[in-house]
Amino acid sequence: MSRLPIRTVEKPWGKDVLPAPFATPDGKRIGEIWFEPPAQLPSVLVKYIFASEKLSVQVHPDDAQAAAAGETDSGKEECWLVIDAEPGATLGVGFRDRIDAETMRAAALDGSIEGMMVWYPVRPGDFFYIPAGTVHAIGAGVSLIEIQQNSDITYRLFDYGRPRELHLDAGIKVARGEPHDPALRRHIPDAGTVELADGRYFRADRLDGEPDAAIRAAYPGPLLVIPRRGEVRIGGDVLVPGDCGLAEMLDAVAFAPEGQAILVRAA
Repeated sequence: MSRLPIRTVEKPWGKDVLPAPFATPDGKRIGEIWFEPPAQLPSVLVKYIFASEKLSVQVHPDDAQAAAAGETDSGKEECWLVIDAEPGATLGVGFRDRIDAETMRAAALDGSIEGMMVWYPVRPGDFFYIPAGTVHAIGAGVSLIEIQQNSDITYRLFDYGRPRELHLDAGIKVARGEPHDPALRRHIPDAGTVELADGRYFRADRLDGEPDAAIRAAYPGPLLVIPRRGEVRIGGDVLVPGDCGLAEMLDAVAFAPEGQAILVRAA
């Protein structure tokens, strides 16, 4: 079976009405839908995130910082592709100005860290790459696809008064008190094949129709396929939007001529 198992995660900040093609179970607020990483690609995790409220201001370490802190997981770099956004929805990524660790700690304690961050208005198709060490927060009314290192390390710096643990010492030790690099964010057009990310840990492309020679060369081994429009066939399995599948090679995947999908592989 090429279709990856799904883990549906309830969150108090999740949504009780999900964007298409997802249906919301009665009485539940769904915050995340995870696709369990297969043995062939254990280092990459794909998930959908649905936020009705702001998520915490947080930061993730890189691999070396995670190891130095005694963490059992790797570090965490991630990227976001916005698929739905309510009017006024924003993503908080990086700071307006450079700040030092002492200033960041004081701002996290009194809540002013939120106002020091840059909150970008977003719409479907907006893409952000979030390197480890980037202070960030997903705003209310945003739904997105997240592609990340398969790590569960999150250091919360500020959580709007919610009764959850903060991780100020660990978080400030790894956080970059600086603006987000403009080269790491852009708007993806509705149509056309586009490279999303080609980094140290994973590559991702948004594919329209059949892959060209460049895409075939970029995906020589196992990959994940996330249908966004139309069907995708992997062997005898038919995947549709809302699924994520594993293919041993790109040649094993049949794409609808008018379809659209996201391809992901480990670096």
